[in-house]
This record gives sequence, structure tokens and C-alpha cells, in this order.
Amino acid sequence: MNTDTNKVALVFGGSRGIGAAAVARLARDGHRVAFSYLARADKAAELVDAVAAEGGEAFAIQADSADPQQILSAVGETVARFGRIDVLVVNAGIFQLGAVDAVPLEQLDRMIDVNVRGVFLAIQATVPHLNDGGRIITVGSNVAIRTGMPGSSVYQFTKASLGAMVKGIALDLAPRAITVNNVQPGPTDTDINAGSLEVLATMVPLGRVATPQEIAGLIAYLARDESGFMTGASLTIDGGFTL
Repeated sequence: MNTDTNKVALVFGGSRGIGAAAVARLARDGHRVAFSYLARADKAAELVDAVAAEGGEAFAIQADSADPQQILSAVGETVARFGRIDVLVVNAGIFQLGAVDAVPLEQLDRMIDVNVRGVFLAIQATVPHLNDGGRIITVGSNVAIRTGMPGSSVYQFTKASLGAMVKGIALDLAPRAITVNNVQPGPTDTDINAGSLEVLATMVPLGRVATPQEIAGLIAYLARDESGFMTGASLTIDGGFTL
């Protein structure tokens, strides 16, 4: 028996790449899934249709994770549609390069707003609606352990902050048996890495980059009942890139 049947998951940043794979996997595992997208309504609609074709249910919500009100609205729409939230996945994030003396203030603020503040606000907004024993999963990056390239300082510190964030929130929510964990993917075959997959593969001991479905598999495990004794952890999944 699948104990996840009829549970509800909300995925921020769910229309493409790792987020879309997480939506599909959670739906396959029996969750009803709401997910946010920023701009690609066509991709969001395709994902809703793909989930429905497999007998699942997904619901797309347009929301900018840099906007606190839109984050609150996305949570509210999920509760209005499904009546509950059992799993929160915060995957929304942006990646922009810039040397320390060349990063515009607007770019700095945007990356902090989405990659750090948006993650915290998504969790904060969801907690009142999250059932006891629920799951919170953030998606960081292995750059929290190893700098990927020059010009990545802002991206690196925003992703590194998630490891500290989940530890504190895990302590806050432990009395409710809500677990809070952080997934740190390495090079993955997503559009953010388009054009550099072959080069990235040479840097990975396993000789290839990850598929989004492999990252989604770890997210799915953390969403399940049997992961209930793991909390406050940052789990790196990068083919040995940071060894």
C-alpha cells in the first residue's frame, strides 16, 4: 500500500528541470501536487497534462518567489484547492555569474530574494498549513561545498545559506515531527547547464552528469514516511564531484 496516496505536495519552482522531475515523481508516488512557475506557462501546462496522462493530479500556480505576497498566494491557492499540505519542496532559484567587483546591486538583490529570502518565506508561509509529521525539502547546490567557477560567489553563498537555514528550522519544527532537509545536486542535465554538459561530465568521477529524475528520487525519499528520522541534513548528490 502506498502511504503517500492522497497526500498533498507543494513545489516552488516546479515547471522545469529538477522541479518538474520532482512534481512528476511525487505525483507518481501518489501525491496531489501543486507547483509554482515564473514565466513559462506552456511548460507548466505540459507538465500538468503529463501528470494527468499518468493518472495523477497537478495544479500550476504562477508565482514569483521574489515576491512575498505571491508566495503567500501560492500557499493559499494550494490549501484552497487540496485542503491540506503534507510536503513542501522549495526548488525555485536563479543562477547568474559575476565577479565580485562587477555584480550589479539589482542582480545581487534578486538572487538573495529568490535563493534565500524566498526559500525562508515559502517555508514560513507553509508551516501553519503543514500537517504534523510533514516534510520540508529545499534544493541547494554542491557549490556550498566546492566553488564551481570564478564569478559564482553570490550564487555560492545563497546556496550555502540553505544548509544553515534547514538546521535552525528543523529544531523549530521537531516538536511537530516535521522534518527539514536540504538536497545539494551537482551538475545536472537541465537547461541551466545547456551547452556545458560535456565539459561538466569530465569533472565528475562517475563520468556523467545527473538526470533530473535522479535528483527527484532523493527528494521523493525525503518526502516519504520512512525518512522520518532524518532532519536538518544537507545531502549532496553529485557523482563524487566534491570528493
